[in-house]
Amino acid sequence: MTYYLIIPGYGNSGPEHWQTYFETRLLNCKRIQQKSWDHPIMQDWVNNIHAAVMLYDPKTVVLVSHSMGGIAIAHWANQHHIKIKGGMMVAPADLENPFQELTIENFTPIPAAILPFPSIIVASTNDHWATKERTTLFSQNWGSQLIFIGDAGHINADSGHSNWDAGLEILNTLG
Repeated sequence: MTYYLIIPGYGNSGPEHWQTYFETRLLNCKRIQQKSWDHPIMQDWVNNIHAAVMLYDPKTVVLVSHSMGGIAIAHWANQHHIKIKGGMMVAPADLENPFQELTIENFTPIPAAILPFPSIIVASTNDHWATKERTTLFSQNWGSQLIFIGDAGHINADSGHSNWDAGLEILNTLG
């Protein structure tokens, strides 16, 4: 049996977001809640990921993140070195980009170590939160398979990714 843990990014994922859709479509799926979605503290997010993973046999867990949630996964993996079944990080945000309007300093520097589990990064070629070059660097650093899905914005509800069945198909390759 596979357990899916959803890790939204900054501000959480609303009712029209693909992560909410995944929750309705996947068996054994749970959203990891954070103390603060709008004033995130990296260590709190890492601790909440760890607590959620440890509720299960880690070899049965697949983490599914969006944006800053993917950076939180990299921090969690860097601190805990636990082999899980896999991780899918969608549109990981480049929080080291000095030109972003939102600065989340305690999530930087972004870990550059190979993740101790199979992982996929799904990204857009026109995401305002991360360039193709930075996303490619993340995939190289983390040892992740990289799938670009074209000009898809930040791969969220605003870019039309609500009932994202193509994303579920990608996720199924991990679990």
